[in-house]
Amino acid sequence: MKSFDFLTVNTHNFEEQALAVFQYQAARCQVYKDFLRFLNINPKKITAVQDIPFLPIQFFKSHAIVSNQKPIEETFLSSGTTGMRQSKHLVTDVTLYEKSYLNTFENFYGNIKEYTVLALLPSYLERNGSSLIYMIKDLIDKSENPDSGFYMHNHQELFDQLLEQERKQKKTLLVGVSFALLDFIEKHPCSLKYTIVMETGGMKGKRKEMIREELHAELKKGFGTTHIHSEYGMTELLSQAYYTDTQKFNCPPWMKILIRDTEDALSLLPNEKSGGINVIDLANINSCSFVATQDLGKTYSDGTFDVLGRFDNSDLRGCNLLIQ
Repeated sequence: MKSFDFLTVNTHNFEEQALAVFQYQAARCQVYKDFLRFLNINPKKITAVQDIPFLPIQFFKSHAIVSNQKPIEETFLSSGTTGMRQSKHLVTDVTLYEKSYLNTFENFYGNIKEYTVLALLPSYLERNGSSLIYMIKDLIDKSENPDSGFYMHNHQELFDQLLEQERKQKKTLLVGVSFALLDFIEKHPCSLKYTIVMETGGMKGKRKEMIREELHAELKKGFGTTHIHSEYGMTELLSQAYYTDTQKFNCPPWMKILIRDTEDALSLLPNEKSGGINVIDLANINSCSFVATQDLGKTYSDGTFDVLGRFDNSDLRGCNLLIQ
């Protein structure tokens, strides 16, 4: 699919483009091809998006999920406790990831050059292969702002920088893993008017898990703000959805969420019914664009969705939101 450009996908051509990507990956991705054969499904008979089988996300832990023969440019690894097998996303064209997250950010938040980007992601910085760190580092670079940067445990410096940003009334994005943001506000409560606080989920064994409403209530109080934003992405994909002031997750045009029946993985559920989250990510053309996650959620008629938690027997790992 040399001519395919996921940035041209919109609500009018999504079905057509998704089916074309499916046919391409069903022929080129050996693991996906074998998976379809095991289900006794003939790809050529798939003529609607709702009939596409989704590859269980666990396959990224045990197999190389690629749809071409190009050299691997980046290997993104999921987080995990010691001894836990990590998911591997073998990326043969990292520019697709860069285009995806940059255009998604611009769709929801505007030009990155208008922001100071402050990142409190200690658990991600302490390991290799994080796709989140790759993205945030690039956003920091593209902000072209000398005040943008990463913070580890130097909370006083971060606090001073936030106060300086507020004093200058500068647009700021503070993105952090949940436990680190909670640690920060315990000693440095503040009142932010010009800063977007975005949590990426995850307690990493540092704190008890909290439902999103409880977490956001704590963060709103500690940061003195009316809204907390969230990012929904994962190692195995190249696109993200954002939970903004609308209080629901929104996808970029080339990404779509479908909800599957937890008792029948090949059956989909209507809007406002809870089930397993299936993700279509057309930016992930060189891997697999159709992934059945271990998250639970529901969709709404306006195209937004919510994340309700995770399957009890799934691994807890980065960039996914909290158990409910």
